[in-house]
Amino acid sequence: MSNFNIEYKGWKPEEQKLREAICTLGNGYIATRGAAEENKNDKFNYPGTYLAGGFNRAKTKVSDKTIENEDFVNFPNWLCLSFRPEDGEWLDLEKFKVLHYNQTLEMKVGVLTREFRVQDKKGRRTAIKSHRIVSMRDHHMVGLTWIFQPENWSGKVIFNSGLDGNVTNNNVERYKELENRHLEPLETEVINEHSIFLRVQTRQSKITVAQAARTKLYHEDRELNPLSNSNQSEGQVCQEFQINVKAGEEYTLEKIVAIYTSRDEAISEAGLEAKKDIRRVERFKQLLFRHTDAYIRLWHRGDLEFEDEGNNQDLLRLHIFHIMQTVSKNSIGRDVGVPARGLHGEAYRGHVFWDELYIFPFLNLRFPDITRSLLMYRYERLDEARHAAKEDGKKGAMFPWQSGSNGREESQEIHLNPNSGNWIPDNTHLQRHINSAIVYNIWNYYLATDDQQFMDFFGAEMILSIALFWESMVIHNETRDRFEIHHVVGPDEYHTNYPDSDEIGLNNNAYTNVMAAYVMQKAIKILDIIEKSRKKELLDELGLTDKNLALWREIGQKMYIPFLEGEIIEQFEGYGDLEEFAWDEYREKYEDIQRLDRVLESEDDTPNKYKASKQADVLMLFYLFSKNEIQSIFEKLGYEFTEQTIGKNIEYYRKRTTHGSTLSRVVFSWILIRYDKKRSWENFKTVLVSDFKDIQGGTTPEGIHLGAMAGSVDLVQRGFLGLEVCEDALWVNPPRLKSLKKIKLKIKYRRHWISILISDQKVKISFEEGHGNKVNIGVFDKILEFELGQEKEFSLPPDA
Repeated sequence: MSNFNIEYKGWKPEEQKLREAICTLGNGYIATRGAAEENKNDKFNYPGTYLAGGFNRAKTKVSDKTIENEDFVNFPNWLCLSFRPEDGEWLDLEKFKVLHYNQTLEMKVGVLTREFRVQDKKGRRTAIKSHRIVSMRDHHMVGLTWIFQPENWSGKVIFNSGLDGNVTNNNVERYKELENRHLEPLETEVINEHSIFLRVQTRQSKITVAQAARTKLYHEDRELNPLSNSNQSEGQVCQEFQINVKAGEEYTLEKIVAIYTSRDEAISEAGLEAKKDIRRVERFKQLLFRHTDAYIRLWHRGDLEFEDEGNNQDLLRLHIFHIMQTVSKNSIGRDVGVPARGLHGEAYRGHVFWDELYIFPFLNLRFPDITRSLLMYRYERLDEARHAAKEDGKKGAMFPWQSGSNGREESQEIHLNPNSGNWIPDNTHLQRHINSAIVYNIWNYYLATDDQQFMDFFGAEMILSIALFWESMVIHNETRDRFEIHHVVGPDEYHTNYPDSDEIGLNNNAYTNVMAAYVMQKAIKILDIIEKSRKKELLDELGLTDKNLALWREIGQKMYIPFLEGEIIEQFEGYGDLEEFAWDEYREKYEDIQRLDRVLESEDDTPNKYKASKQADVLMLFYLFSKNEIQSIFEKLGYEFTEQTIGKNIEYYRKRTTHGSTLSRVVFSWILIRYDKKRSWENFKTVLVSDFKDIQGGTTPEGIHLGAMAGSVDLVQRGFLGLEVCEDALWVNPPRLKSLKKIKLKIKYRRHWISILISDQKVKISFEEGHGNKVNIGVFDKILEFELGQEKEFSLPPDA
């Protein structure tokens, strides 16, 4: 690893699927895994191409039950490229002797490079250098080039370039019993002597995808006229090119592919557009120039310079790189959300969860237009959320825990435990706290951007609709004179019902209750922020009266929060009655207990019986809110809350958490910054390598964990730099960290570009450009007015 490069040395087929995920190239519209172009799906390789928002539903009979899943479709493989000498075998690194292999992800320019030398059974040595792009500038265009050199042989060589639509979804082992055929072939065509065409359609959602590929050969920059022939079969088309080569000389092969879908805007028909583009496209080097130019602009906004004792700069850049590939300017205006596993694999079926909580803070302060577009994904599904609430006997809008194409609930009904092979009920759809996460995201986008138009016409309607949902969820406990919420699941998915109970869900999950109270408090505030005419419209449209608003105020002041002794917030009512778990015994018994739920189910046991959490639950409150914010929420609820409350809860739940989710260590690193710096830094380092080293033992090949990646960047900006976006100002209040040497970044706060540098125990803040000539920035404990072009320097105060 060095600066902007991730380099893999040596051909290690057992690591290939992990490398494929890490080396995925995307542009916010489409992405392709870093698979070897000469290989199809096999034990060690999985070429996957994914379209943002590209879903299809399919039914499968499992355990005598027919279930329907909506999958993130693996679309046709455009990479297909191979060679063979006239009397030899096709390139296969498993059969050939690999003399040298190097694979480099060049993140600064968005290029995947493969350099390798192979020797076939007849002793012929060949060197190939491959460059691949998924264009960030021309988002319908992808391409690759080979620099081909026969080292010790001359003669005829045949290249095969194809498009393969006979692909299935086969990236996730535990989904193997489910229906995985999502494409039906529509058309293949040989356009001319160097261009081919493929058109397919998803079976249920009827998304048409068209690919047109042009393959050309060059020698010393002169275009060659090879002998060519073609082969077509249902769902597949390829061309073979034959030329004579001389030992030691280099030949260049360029394959450029145009990809369009029926979901695209400003098109006639996907196939016509793909053919049009492939006729017009210039050579690979022109495409590459435009692509790299787009990346220069992206990094100008998105880069974060970071120096620490562990030299972790590259891993942070890897995470930023994958955020910018999953959602980019090419995502703006498209009806897409942000998938929890990126556009990198098929885990979680490409669904949209609550990971936006971890991803939006990076986007808000650099690419706010992308956040706005992603929030519109939620708004466009508001009516579906209203229908879901109505079907559940509730009011307002109930957004799904897992969202896909149209916003219905996509959570599985049953899921497979790979440890035991059993299919077990999945009740995680009861994580109603997703609704509060949407409100939190809208509010924090508004704080960062001051986008009044969005709040007036979209944000407020969602917030008020979700508040109406929580109004219908609460139950008034007359004995306590408190409001309660029953039959839900919190962020900790290990606990979905009480031991020996047939009823699903838990009562008074503290996180859910606090967030519901937060929604009520924000809903009342929003009504004072939006235009008066819009307020009247919304109250009329949603049927809200003074009685509703009075009830919201009361809920925001009287929500019940369960406590254990000693200021410990009880994760849910009854958590304190559960058994303590035998941590030492199980750590000795099993190598890895991160997924304790699977371990216990395979022993015919359940984590529902124990005080053992998959991930941060109660502690999420201290991640989302500053000390002052959470104290204010609790005080409004009439509960005593002190600085010591945070520390006590961290220590209590730290001992009882397995970190079965990559998001968990993000939260723990953040909340420990001011309480236990050593443990905070250890968690941070684990987050940084969680995908790069696949610490969960096989999950990363199924798709990177975008929330954890974005969370690591947010840890640096919010945690280590102490950035906080508040109503009165942008605040900067960094803690002293021995392991940290330098942070430098540029952020966009309410249309003002501000540069911040922390180095040598000093903070420099520069107001570089902006919509206005002045901006308020809070430094440590005082708000200062910065004028355009002004730079100020501050010394870090002693660490409290």
